[in-house]
Amino acid sequence: MTTKQRLIDGALDLIRTQGITAVSARSVGAAAGVNQSLIFYHFGSVEELLAQACLSATEARVATHRERFAGVTTLGDLLAAGQAVHDGERAEGNLTVLAQALAGAQSSERLAEATRAALALWTTEVESALVRVLAGSPLAEVADAPGLARAASASFLGLTLWDSVDPDGGAAALTALTRLAVLADVLDDLGPLATRAVRARLRTAAKARPTNG
Repeated sequence: MTTKQRLIDGALDLIRTQGITAVSARSVGAAAGVNQSLIFYHFGSVEELLAQACLSATEARVATHRERFAGVTTLGDLLAAGQAVHDGERAEGNLTVLAQALAGAQSSERLAEATRAALALWTTEVESALVRVLAGSPLAEVADAPGLARAASASFLGLTLWDSVDPDGGAAALTALTRLAVLADVLDDLGPLATRAVRARLRTAAKARPTNG
């Protein structure tokens, strides 16, 4: 393992176990087992180390789950995949990394930039699955796949924080999402006449609803 990777791994371990406020040149150097000055040699600053650590960790995790998202064929499948990914990433502490990065991004534009890029990696996978799943559905004409992908990603990240203080509330939120997915799948199974009626009603509702801005 290269020194650069050891520093990235050391920073990630600290974030997972102690939070982003525990990250300093000294603590990362100690966690990585190298001289802290090497942080500045490889990254220029602790802030840049954090940015690259957040992004590289997310790239690796998204690649691990890409095949799972590619196999999604219904909204129910997508929700099940999202829950499985959420549970696995939470257990390994990877959602904690993103949550901590979001907290640090409030005072660091560089970390905000890296966190946006990391979140975009997840939303790209979700959006691709949504576009595929909604194709031909009555919901396709009114659904905003990019917006829904971001809402879904934000929801699952938020559940990580929610679960830590209210596990029952987090479970209730997932149950509600499951029911919505079932409803959407039922719409896909309607016959031609009913599907046309639903499409017409959705178009009317969409036109009547005021838009922001």
